[in-house]
Amino acid sequence: MADSPLLFTLGSLFLLSTLIFSSVMTVTKASCDSGPVKPTTPLVTFLEQLQQTALTTFGKTHFDPKLYVDLALKSELSLTQRAFHKLPRSANGSTSVNDLNEFLHDYFEGAGDDVVLAQPEDYVPEPEGFLPKVKNPEVRAWALEIHSLWKNLSRKVGGGVHKRPELHTLLPLPEQFIIPGSRFREVYYWDSYWVIRGLLASKMYDTAKAIVTNLIFLIEEYGYVLNGARAYYTNRSQPPLLSAMVSEIYKRTGDLEFARKALPALVKEHEFWNSGIHKVVIQDDQACNHTLSRYYAMWNQPRPESSTTDMELASKIKSVSEKQCFYREVASTAETGWDFSTRWMRNHSDFTTLSTTSILPIDLNVLILGMEHDIAFLAKVIGDGSISDRFLKASKARHKAIKSVFWNAKKGQWLDYWLNDITCISEPQTWEACNQNQNVFASNFIPLWIESLYSDTSMVEKVTRSLQSSGLLCAAGIATSLTNSGQQWDFPNGWAPIQHMIAEGLARSGSKEAKLVGEDIAVRWIRTNYKAYKKTGVMHEKYDVQKCGEFGGGGEYVPQTGFGWSNGLVLAFLEEFGWPQDRKIEC
Repeated sequence: MADSPLLFTLGSLFLLSTLIFSSVMTVTKASCDSGPVKPTTPLVTFLEQLQQTALTTFGKTHFDPKLYVDLALKSELSLTQRAFHKLPRSANGSTSVNDLNEFLHDYFEGAGDDVVLAQPEDYVPEPEGFLPKVKNPEVRAWALEIHSLWKNLSRKVGGGVHKRPELHTLLPLPEQFIIPGSRFREVYYWDSYWVIRGLLASKMYDTAKAIVTNLIFLIEEYGYVLNGARAYYTNRSQPPLLSAMVSEIYKRTGDLEFARKALPALVKEHEFWNSGIHKVVIQDDQACNHTLSRYYAMWNQPRPESSTTDMELASKIKSVSEKQCFYREVASTAETGWDFSTRWMRNHSDFTTLSTTSILPIDLNVLILGMEHDIAFLAKVIGDGSISDRFLKASKARHKAIKSVFWNAKKGQWLDYWLNDITCISEPQTWEACNQNQNVFASNFIPLWIESLYSDTSMVEKVTRSLQSSGLLCAAGIATSLTNSGQQWDFPNGWAPIQHMIAEGLARSGSKEAKLVGEDIAVRWIRTNYKAYKKTGVMHEKYDVQKCGEFGGGGEYVPQTGFGWSNGLVLAFLEEFGWPQDRKIEC
């Protein structure tokens, strides 16, 4: 691909952002070990013990802690525990490899055995009206291959989970679903939005509705959508996109009954994000109070799916209360979907300085703004004027709050806001300009995705110019940050959600300049997915945006393939932007 005015060097921008970050991060780090904690299950507690024994026995090489909390019991937990405690041990708690392998074989089903491959009934090899704007035959053939991957990723909960749920960490979802792939054997919350966008391009409306039905089931059972459909994820949610899923499906199908059934759950989820520990009030310089939201996991112990990893990370922290605070920050960062990134760290070189509960994230708040728009729209179409008016009013208040608290006119970006004191969150905090995080992250541009923000053409043009000079736009897409920390939600990785929200917002704006930039981002992303697929034969979870066709790395697990949201976004981008016959697909 030829050089483009979208490409920028990172050195000077990174140095400047680091200096600014160190001066801004003067807010008080408060104790957070006293917040709410959701109880876990006896099975999860036991599987964490098994996970620790497996690590000491098998060693770190190729060790995946999640594997052990995904195992299902063959028989009663008490029987399994007795056999486990009888295993001969060495001084460090390990047992022999043969003894542990024999124990695992005798007492457990394989990880993922309780999730059954399920053919989606609405899948056809080439749907009628599939991607009409894709004219290039090579791209069309590839798109059909991506479409066919839905068969590989479609699952349902095995019958044993419904009969004996206490033997499983997998939750008994009522309908079929699409998994991300690889180690992610269950449905995930925010992944499902891009899966659904792809399913809609594939004309698989019933499968899309089934995913939503499962997520509504979680709200009815727990009061919110869980991070994922596992017993160990009940202590946190993920970026709230259920209303956007319902809205997109309704706009394609016109299914009023589907919208009517979904609405109470959407209202309930809105309450979850706008009350209790998630609710924060900021008083601006005009003495106007604004209600906003933050991430805050209901957990202060190691994450069960990464228990051994979290304990190692916390090993240098001395006091119990400080460890509990750190564990809550880790779980809260997992709730953001950006696990992990320097975005959440006071000190970019020290992982233990995660302070997510002290941040008002711009992207969370614009997603809730989108939720308010969606609920108002859906309530109106089913004839509930009272709810529609209530959420229209709420959206106007949040729109004003976003402008007052997050918008930075000088930078032409919306910036995360750091809280001064999280010990007294029930009281309004006074807005201070120095608490805006001046560092450049892709999240600073995600507000472009929301219609009430991208409809302001003059603002969009200013933000577009800011994006072009930010250093985030690279050869193969938008980088997540400018900091190469080794964390997966930092440079040089690019992720499907980031590309989509920014590119689609730009493309739907009234600015010709912004539309061109949005389409250019989509083209670059499609090309890098295509080249990587042709090289490796698989779709990837994330990509290295420095070079076309390279998949991403970093973080706490090896790169994953499959991959739900990457597949979904390629199809969604091709549906929205098309691919002319004479446009090359090669980088």
